[in-house]
This record gives sequence, C-alpha cells and structure tokens, in this order.
Amino acid sequence: MQKMLFHEVHQKSRLSVKEVNDALKEFGLYSSQWSILFCLKQFGPMTQKGIWQYLNVEAPTVARTVQRLEETGWVMRKEGEDKRERIVHLSERAEGKVKEIERRIVGVEEKLLTSLSEAEQRQLMELLQKIGSSSEREADHE
Repeated sequence: MQKMLFHEVHQKSRLSVKEVNDALKEFGLYSSQWSILFCLKQFGPMTQKGIWQYLNVEAPTVARTVQRLEETGWVMRKEGEDKRERIVHLSERAEGKVKEIERRIVGVEEKLLTSLSEAEQRQLMELLQKIGSSSEREADHE
C-alpha cells in the first residue's frame, strides 16, 4: 500500500507542477522559480542558504535558479553582513506582479481540488504536513 501511496503522491505532484507551469507561462516563470518568489514573499529577504534549507532543494539548484531570476529582473541579491553571504530580495517588478501570479496559482489549486470538500482539503493539508515531520525534527537536533 505504501509504495502505491507515494507513487500517487508523486503523480499528483507532477500534475500540479505541470498545471502551475502552464499558469506561469505568460510571466516567463516556472514552478521552481515561483517557489523561490513565494518563499521571499512569505518570509521577506533571505539568504540563499535559508531558501534552499526551507525548500529542501540542493544549494547549486537554488543558486542557478536565483541567478536566472536575477538576470530576468525578478530578484536582487545584496551582500549580507558577512561578505560571502548574499541576501535575496524581491525586485520592484516582482513586488508588482506577485499578487497577480498568486491569484493564478490559487486558481490552479482550486481547479485541482474541486473534488475535495473543505474538510477533506484541511485533512489533506494536515496529513501532508505530517509526512517527514519526524525526520525534520531529528535533523534539527543534530
């Protein structure tokens, strides 16, 4: 059962990424780029390390994605207190577009979740948040 469960989670994840990518096309963005923009919108300026740790993505992947976002005018990087540290900020362009993009993403989410009641959606969120949470707590203690 568990092998089938994670296969189904993976398949639904792939579907949601495809749908999000379709919704982001007009903005010239992909879901991985939106993840970083959303992270910055939620938490404010962050180090690249903070971004990759939060998103649970490899550091080089985040570095490449942030570089592309900077080249296309979505983010800016500034030196942190430590000269080696780079703080990533949303650009003015991103600040102006992020609400519109978020509305599109919410539309995708609503479309994908239409067959679930509000209670089922809450339950799904709670269950997804439980997955891996014990291993995250263990990693925090190391």
